[in-house]
Amino acid sequence: MAEPATLDPEDAKIVTLARSARARTGADEGAAVRDTDGRTYAACTVALPSLRLTALQAAVAAAVASGAEGLEAAAVVTDAGQIDGASLDAVRDLATDAPVYRADAAGQILDTVR
Repeated sequence: MAEPATLDPEDAKIVTLARSARARTGADEGAAVRDTDGRTYAACTVALPSLRLTALQAAVAAAVASGAEGLEAAAVVTDAGQIDGASLDAVRDLATDAPVYRADAAGQILDTVR
């Protein structure tokens, strides 16, 4: 894991979308992804009796459901000390080298998984 010095505007946008998704619902996590066409998808943790998804899994699912075939980057806003392995697996299904940013509720990047 490495911490980026600064985010480019497109990566900063997905962090903002992830923060908004989390804040809007009060969920444990918010996430956003950007596909290879530049479209963005945001989601929060899904915790229903019959369906459980991490925020990043939900964002990836939204991207795939909209026809995305690859991802450029992802962001997760979480209080957890690391990004869940199942979340990273969902991203890696579409992109082996896309950066996944972990940020706190204020949007500060805590680390990056590549």
